[in-house]
Amino acid sequence: MTATLAPPVRIGRAAVAALGLLAVATGALESVVTPTLPLLQRDLDMSPAEGALLSIVLLITGALITPVAGKLGDRYGGKRVLVRLMAVVSAGGLVSALAPNLPVLLLGQVLQGAMVGALPLSFILVREHLPAGESKVAIGVVSGLFVGGGMAGTLSAGPVAEGLSRHWMFALPTIAVIGATALVNRLMPHDLPGRSDRSGGAGIDWPGLLLLSGTLVTLMLVLALAPDIGAQPLVLGALVLVLAAFATGWIAVERRAASPMVDLGMLARPAVWQSCLLTFLICVGTAVPVHLVPQLFAVPADAYGFGAGATEIGFYLLPGAVAASLAGPMGGMGTRRFGSRAVVTAGIGIMAAALIALAAVHTEVWHIVIAKMMIALANGLCVTALVTGTATSVEQGDTGIATSLVLVTRVLGYAVGVQVSGAILTAATPSGSNVPAEWAFVTGFVIAGAVTALCLLVVRTMSKGVKE
Repeated sequence: MTATLAPPVRIGRAAVAALGLLAVATGALESVVTPTLPLLQRDLDMSPAEGALLSIVLLITGALITPVAGKLGDRYGGKRVLVRLMAVVSAGGLVSALAPNLPVLLLGQVLQGAMVGALPLSFILVREHLPAGESKVAIGVVSGLFVGGGMAGTLSAGPVAEGLSRHWMFALPTIAVIGATALVNRLMPHDLPGRSDRSGGAGIDWPGLLLLSGTLVTLMLVLALAPDIGAQPLVLGALVLVLAAFATGWIAVERRAASPMVDLGMLARPAVWQSCLLTFLICVGTAVPVHLVPQLFAVPADAYGFGAGATEIGFYLLPGAVAASLAGPMGGMGTRRFGSRAVVTAGIGIMAAALIALAAVHTEVWHIVIAKMMIALANGLCVTALVTGTATSVEQGDTGIATSLVLVTRVLGYAVGVQVSGAILTAATPSGSNVPAEWAFVTGFVIAGAVTALCLLVVRTMSKGVKE
């Protein structure tokens, strides 16, 4: 006889707000290293190679943990996995805050990387406990607040590290994560475990997990070494071969696994692969200005830049932070009313136009501020619509793993975009100078605009999405 399962408890605004606060806190904790990397390198006596390792280790572990967290959330319940995951993140934040040296800080960053898995788990919870239309808006709110938290961390990390110490720039957002997790644990009802758990599904796909970790680690190393290909072509070539071997082995294992960590059959679904491809391309296009715009502000005024310091740069980036925060709920509401394809098309058009305009005109601060604001808004609209469309296009028990695939491609897209822009700056910087040629910025913005515009070819293949 089959037991009757009770319907899920509907949640209120307070529970969604708690998830939003958690998204802000984790976004802030994720972003504190990048703007303070020079300070950390000086304080911990790191070499450039060690600094590069520190800047990518959280991305590596985040990209690895996200599909695992999504699958476990689908199987055992989003709240149960989310609270345990945040305990790991909190421990990582405290380790980073207390770290006396680089090895301990790297350990803290590895543990913090688990935070990227919080988003698909939050999506599982809102889809479990809200009607379809309201869940789209809630997903948009949580996504937007995560982006806004990341921008807040980027803006505040430098002043906190300089005014207090590098320890506090990790400690403050960690305290916020602990408090938000406590609120989520109190306000969010327990969700039902997924189908695979109730039916006695297979365990974790450890071979697939190990091969995927090898693939991601090697990919990040290839991206990190790509700008120096002329200095060490043999090393880079060997890493590319290792990357191909890991990726081939992982695909073979996942195709044969009884309960694969990443269901490649799901990745073959049009709604999922289209969202993944678009997210990757859009985030490549977004990451280029994210990396180049602060560099352009910092170029000396007697060259072609503005000679801005850290505080001024943070002020100039503030409108983009606000736009990124608003884009999430706007994208969720737009997807609900007009469908995901319409929102993504509008976002791509805005972003491509802003990037090309930025390449053509960047002689005044307000030119760059407005363009960066439009890029941040468009990126948020696109990614939110794609995540929301993916989450609501699959069965409820597959929400976590489907959205995890999109979020992993988001991380990889940003990593590729940053490395591309870094390579352009390196190639354009004359020997003995710290100031790159202006054509580097123009080239980077044009490339990013072209990559973004290409997304329209993929959008044409998308379904319109559900409108309500």
